[in-house]
Parts: sequence; C-alpha cells; structure tokens
Amino acid sequence: MTIRTNTPHLLDNPPIPVQAKLAAAWTSFMFLYIYVDFFNLYKPGVVDGILNGLVWRFDVSSTLLTIMLASVAIPALMVVLSITLPARVNRATNLVVASLYIPYSVFNAAGATWEWAFFYGLSIGIEVLLLAFILRSAWTWPRTPAVPAGSATTDLRQDLRQ
Repeated sequence: MTIRTNTPHLLDNPPIPVQAKLAAAWTSFMFLYIYVDFFNLYKPGVVDGILNGLVWRFDVSSTLLTIMLASVAIPALMVVLSITLPARVNRATNLVVASLYIPYSVFNAAGATWEWAFFYGLSIGIEVLLLAFILRSAWTWPRTPAVPAGSATTDLRQDLRQ
C-alpha cells in the first residue's frame, strides 16, 4: 500500500553559469537574426531586387556581402567566446558587442513602411530584449571576493619555503 502525501515535489533549479546564459542568449539572437532575414525575402519585390543586383538600396557586391557576413559572424562568434573567454575579458566583450548591436538592430527598420511596422517592431523588439539580457547578465556578473593576504596565506608561503 502506497501512502500519498500532499507535499509538492519541487524541481531542482541549480544556478546557471553566466557564460552559459550569455551563449544561450547569443544563440537565440542568431536564430532570430537569421530568420528575420529569411522571412524578409517573402516581402514583395525583395527577391526581384536581389536578382537585379540590389539589396535594399545597395548594389550587390563582394564588399556588401562581406559586410553582411561580418554582421552575422560577430554574434555567431559571441556564442563561442561567451563560453571560452576568461571572465574579465568575457564581460567586457559582451558589454561592448551587445551595446553596438542595439543601434545596429534598430537601424534595420530604416526605410520600412507602416505596412511592415509590426514585423520590424516585433523582430527588433525581441532582438533588443535579448541584447538587454546580455548586457544585464554581463553587467551583473558575480564577483568572487579576493583572498586578503593575512596570517593564513603567510603561513602557507612559509611552509612552502621550508
């Protein structure tokens, strides 16, 4: 016979390292970033413009494609860098890159018509929220108190010398 209790079973919620949060946020940003560009191809006239050698108002060229590749490669690299860089460099890199990508994301609405306002508003809004999460996570990175040099560390050093 099994006795049932009314105590709820709590799920374990271990802390997630800041590096993992940052990498996950950059990964989400990348998925959104790529899908927004993909769905943009469904706008009337976009594919025709590309086939005629134009992206937005720019001629398709190796320079333009290199700039576009760099704009996608940087967040993609941030996924790896967020996991591998040392904490101090990691924090600074995430603060700088996320700060630069906020205006870059907002610029994507330039030239948009009111007909597409919700599409751009939603996509840019989510991108900015993800970047804000990255900024907050990097800014509030937990600090480990430094061990003060006292008698305990002095004793250890003396033991090593003997």
